[in-house]
Amino acid sequence: MIRLVFAVVPAVWVVAIAIIAVQNATPVSFRLITLQSIEMPFGVLLAFCAAAGMVATALVLLVLGGNPLRSPRRKP
Repeated sequence: MIRLVFAVVPAVWVVAIAIIAVQNATPVSFRLITLQSIEMPFGVLLAFCAAAGMVATALVLLVLGGNPLRSPRRKP
């Protein structure tokens, strides 16, 4: 059941990003303190941010050694 949830959540995000990208085709630029990106469609920027968040979460789980699909083993 939990594997289904882990498959459905990213699928819903992809569909949501696709809908937002089609509706908002105006170019925007990302600004962080003094750095500014090139102008790109809002949907593309949103997709990059979502992908960066997924990669960051995967790296944190990798570093901390957590595996949400595996239950903790009990010693007999």
